[in-house]
Amino acid sequence: MPLTNGRVAGLSAQILALLIGVICGLGAYLAGMPLPWMLGPLIGNTIAAMCHVPVRAPTRLRPVVIPVIGVLLGSGVTAEIFGLLHSWVLTLLLLPVFLACASAASFAVYRRLGGYDTVTAFYAAMPGGINEMLVMGAEAGGDERRIALAHAARILVVIVFVALFFGLVLGVTSGGKGASTWVGLGALTVLDYAVLGTCAIAGAWLGHRVGLPAAPVFGPMILSGIAHIVGWVTIAPPTLLVIVAQVTMGTIIGTRFAGSSFAQVGRDLMLAAVASLAMLIVAVVFAIVIAWPNGIPTSQAFLAYSPGGLTEMSLLAFALEQDVTYVSVMHIFRITMVIAMAPLVFRFARTKTQ
Repeated sequence: MPLTNGRVAGLSAQILALLIGVICGLGAYLAGMPLPWMLGPLIGNTIAAMCHVPVRAPTRLRPVVIPVIGVLLGSGVTAEIFGLLHSWVLTLLLLPVFLACASAASFAVYRRLGGYDTVTAFYAAMPGGINEMLVMGAEAGGDERRIALAHAARILVVIVFVALFFGLVLGVTSGGKGASTWVGLGALTVLDYAVLGTCAIAGAWLGHRVGLPAAPVFGPMILSGIAHIVGWVTIAPPTLLVIVAQVTMGTIIGTRFAGSSFAQVGRDLMLAAVASLAMLIVAVVFAIVIAWPNGIPTSQAFLAYSPGGLTEMSLLAFALEQDVTYVSVMHIFRITMVIAMAPLVFRFARTKTQ
């Protein structure tokens, strides 16, 4: 099929966005920034988008790189993890309480400080999946643009804040198995590539078939975890592929602001930043409460409760050498709870106020 002018322009905008991502990722890496291959492209493309540089998200690459990330996360699963399951109980029990407190704090920012209508403020405040909250909020009569912007900004703010907090305050950077141990393309055998490739493709397909939450990442993660536990494969995906996945994800997040300007969305972005920081403060409090009785590192509990995207927070956990399985499972439960309960809570709250 021949490329039209519009398709050529769209492809050029995606290539430009990826080029900015690579350059900014390299710059962030050389500068010693935490999680450089995601934060660099994210910040660079956000600035480019807000300055009206013609960038566009390479969304067709997302279904390709997400399973790669899932396989990567699964490579960190070990049999010893199952012996720690008892220490996760308190985290799960307090998760609904955390969601209620964090959502209430975020809702207050949007409703009281921002003056959003109740529907828009409610669905902008819910720390669930961006697509699901946008659909639910639109159906309830909310402002789609503001809801979408709130969630895009939440993910951006949380990733930047958490990565910088770990690097600058806790002194934890993306090292160890996430970065310093380079896995070359030639380090894997043909069998390793076959097993990991099967985990990526079959995991994404099976995940969709059985209705797993976040199927493109969780399905491959489960199969990869099984493959590593039973010893079918003992190595992670090549580091170069992981860097490509991170650059792609950071680029996609940053280009979500394409077509907007600081003048148009400046106030909404500031509100989203305040709301996100309010949720992160609540996350810190709950992390301290969870860490003390269970012996879980506060940094790990904080990652589990930080209201970012599942894929992004799992990547952060891997890069920062935290327990990827623990963090990923908690975010899956968080997103599932919010998607399931948000419409019910909204209808109940609206009935009470009428």
